[in-house]
Amino acid sequence: MLLCLAGTGAWAGGLMTNTNYHIAFDRMFARGATFDIDAAYSNPAGLAWGHEGLQLSLNFQKPWQNRDIETTIPGFLGQVFHQKYNGKASAPIVPALFASYKKDRWAVSSMIGIVGSGGFVKYDEGIPMFEVPIRGLLAQSGVMPSNYAYTANMKGKQYIYGGQLNFTYKIADFLSAAVGMRANYYDGYNRGYVNAILPVSVGDPTLIDLRLDCLQKGWGFAPIVSVDFHQGPLTVAARYEFRTKISTENDTKQLDATIRNTDPTTAAVMPFIQGELALKQFGDKVAGYQDGAKTRYDMPALLTVALGYEFNPQLRAAVEYHFFDDKNAKMAGDRQKELKGGTNELLAGVEFDINDKFTVSCGGQRTDYGLSDSYQQNTSFACDSYSFGLGGAWNINDKMRLNVSYFKTIYSDYTVEQTSYLGLGAQGKDVYSRTNDVIGIGIDYKF
Repeated sequence: MLLCLAGTGAWAGGLMTNTNYHIAFDRMFARGATFDIDAAYSNPAGLAWGHEGLQLSLNFQKPWQNRDIETTIPGFLGQVFHQKYNGKASAPIVPALFASYKKDRWAVSSMIGIVGSGGFVKYDEGIPMFEVPIRGLLAQSGVMPSNYAYTANMKGKQYIYGGQLNFTYKIADFLSAAVGMRANYYDGYNRGYVNAILPVSVGDPTLIDLRLDCLQKGWGFAPIVSVDFHQGPLTVAARYEFRTKISTENDTKQLDATIRNTDPTTAAVMPFIQGELALKQFGDKVAGYQDGAKTRYDMPALLTVALGYEFNPQLRAAVEYHFFDDKNAKMAGDRQKELKGGTNELLAGVEFDINDKFTVSCGGQRTDYGLSDSYQQNTSFACDSYSFGLGGAWNINDKMRLNVSYFKTIYSDYTVEQTSYLGLGAQGKDVYSRTNDVIGIGIDYKF
């Protein structure tokens, strides 16, 4: 693959799945036992004990993230190759909308948001999986790095938009259940270029020029079921999302390559290799981006189990467990087979009402992806993490509540050591690292 740069967006959740849509999650994390409006996603069955009548919620989040690759190859071209590639990930202000209506034992609810991935990422210096082999190829032809200029730029976008509809019924005074369906729409692109040129004085200066512009779109649907047990101060809830099968088809606007022919026996009549013959020089790095090719970006099945407890009318706490079955969700190039297992998450949070007007909360989350060295790629990688969030709510009046939040994710660097870096016969390593910060604000309104 040439590019798949936007996977694992600046969000909480699994490799392809987001879980933070409502600001209450950002400031508490463990929301799987809530009865508030964000239960339309995190606990649909719990809305059986929610607000009687109609309620709406509009939320906005702003994430920032870096995704860096630091490459070291001690014996490359007779010297130490060391380069840090800074990936700048961003997303615009990201909205999410919630709605629910409850009457007696029934409730209907919906949620619209970015349910998977989410964001843009750009590497202004390119990535090592292209720079290192290209420099090695040119060196074999007698062209050393000091003799040419190398430039590259890689960027990608990956959003999965979702619209969810749930129906809830209170089976008994202590038990409720919900069924729902979410439609998911994948929208992404991969664009970039790699260029190596000689000084302008050398006639046509091009040594290598590779360019890509590929759009990908696709649909998928996921049934959702949930149950909620609520008695006194105790709530136990569970939710299961079935796997979403998403197959995208390439709309490739550009996939071109030009390579200077360094074979002295043919260079005079064919100074450049172009078209399919040139693309073959890059192997499977570009094969997946031919026009019309199909790629899978499944969202995995998800199981959540949560326990909430109300210690008194002012103090509430919850713990929660998430399992994302990434191992059985198809990815580009069947990369899911390289995972050791699915993603496991543990979440905990506490919420305290200072008075009738103000509430504060905080929470944390541990995410373990089941990664392996062979799963990690320059174009798409993940790092296990801890996340911490805090924030508060202001009851402006009996109907309107303002939520604000901030959460930060601390990632563990992941190092991949190779005895033959990219098949070049030299030892080397890539160190993958990430940073992530998100702020949010939202309004809940009860009619």
